[in-house]
Amino acid sequence: MKARAHGHEYFMDIALDEAVAALARGEFPVGCVIVCKNKVVASGGRRDSGGNAPELEHAEIVALRRLLRETSGFDPSDMTVYSTMEPCLMCLGTLIVNGFRQIVYAYEDVMGGASDLPLSDLRPLYKNIRLEITGGVRRQQSLALFQRFFAARPAYLRDSLLARYTIAQQ
Repeated sequence: MKARAHGHEYFMDIALDEAVAALARGEFPVGCVIVCKNKVVASGGRRDSGGNAPELEHAEIVALRRLLRETSGFDPSDMTVYSTMEPCLMCLGTLIVNGFRQIVYAYEDVMGGASDLPLSDLRPLYKNIRLEITGGVRRQQSLALFQRFFAARPAYLRDSLLARYTIAQQ
């Protein structure tokens, strides 16, 4: 991976700061940073878009929008995306289509994670893509945030696989 000089833990800690900020806003505690040449070039946390499209403002999408808005002439193949939760299908697809090939995440999304999607079985747009995905970096810290989130909001996804799995973790 290109962003190894500081190490995965260093950049995941920054993503965790974004997740803590999201949790403080009462949001799903996911944070994301995009790193190029050992420097954070964009970041974002999960945001509620006011009820209009609450499942659109995932941390990865927020960070990507910031990158597009604030950076010109970047090469996503030279960047690493750090997310405190395994990217969902929407986020992974968006990252792939936009040229990102290196993804590091903390906590596995047993309900909607897409990191093991068999790209070679898909259509030509995805078929020959080679991703480098690393999971479990700062997993315990991310897990603790999700446990706090679900404990504070028992009605939110209470009966979901993700909530049950998260609450049962040590």
